[in-house]
Amino acid sequence: MTIARAGRLPGRSPAGAEATGAAGRRDGAARRGRRRSRLTASAFVAPLVVYLVAFYLYPLYRNLDLSLRHYTVRSFVAGDAPFSGWDNFARVLDDPAFAPALRHTMVFTFVSIAFQYTAGLALAVFFDRHFRLAGTLRALFLVPWLLPLIVSASTWSWMLNSESGVVNYALQLVGLPPVDWLTSPDRALTSVIIANVWIGIPFNLVILHSGLQNIPRELYEAAALDGASGRRQFWSITFPLLRPVSAITLLLGLVYTLKVFDLIWIMTKGGPGDSSSTLATWSYQLGFGTLLPQFGPGAAVGNILVLIALVFGLLYIRVQRRQEA
Repeated sequence: MTIARAGRLPGRSPAGAEATGAAGRRDGAARRGRRRSRLTASAFVAPLVVYLVAFYLYPLYRNLDLSLRHYTVRSFVAGDAPFSGWDNFARVLDDPAFAPALRHTMVFTFVSIAFQYTAGLALAVFFDRHFRLAGTLRALFLVPWLLPLIVSASTWSWMLNSESGVVNYALQLVGLPPVDWLTSPDRALTSVIIANVWIGIPFNLVILHSGLQNIPRELYEAAALDGASGRRQFWSITFPLLRPVSAITLLLGLVYTLKVFDLIWIMTKGGPGDSSSTLATWSYQLGFGTLLPQFGPGAAVGNILVLIALVFGLLYIRVQRRQEA
């Protein structure tokens, strides 16, 4: 008996050792469970990471590399272009075409967004009344958004044709002279803005209408009992509560409109002259629009466009944080 007692570890009974072993097994099972959960989560996230790297990070890296090297057709194929630093950016900023392209980009973007948001908000409030055929009419307004952009641009190009366009034909029916929509330097930018506004209204309608559905109906009932008119209800209830939705709608519209290329290219190709040229179309013209492509300057213009979009995105995040605070 004495020997057996002496052989035991001091302060630890068989029951205590068994409890310690069970606790260790539970800890091990918990660690294996957490490891399995992390592996499962990583497996779900991996396709997204691969997609972002392949279609976003790598193209951004290649575009930045193009803008920092002196590429020719031969060096583009061979991959041995010399490093030129910021020379391509300096060349672009000193180009006489930069200022008109930047100005047209800003005008095209902000005028389009203003009209798209205003018309989309008006239609969203209109369809929020739940009248008969509201769903059908709202679906019809989505048609411009669902059509391929090349189809919409080609249709508008035909409609605004100076000689055979339906718009000029309608003007002649009411006794007005035809207008050179796409061939006049004074009207080309306006024409592509009109087409872009028509295409972007459905997006604003859908997002803003969804935001209206989240506003409690009780607020409108209480305001009506207090004698508030429809206009007063809009400015005191609808518009303030739509601010978060409006902010993300305007940001997405801004990022999308900044990079619009195919619509302008199909309708005017940035002309006549450079009257409807934007940073997006100018970047394409530099890189692919001539027999001697200028890959470096074209990539530099693209990076300037990315930087502008990034600045507005950071501005939106800052404003959103202030509103949440």
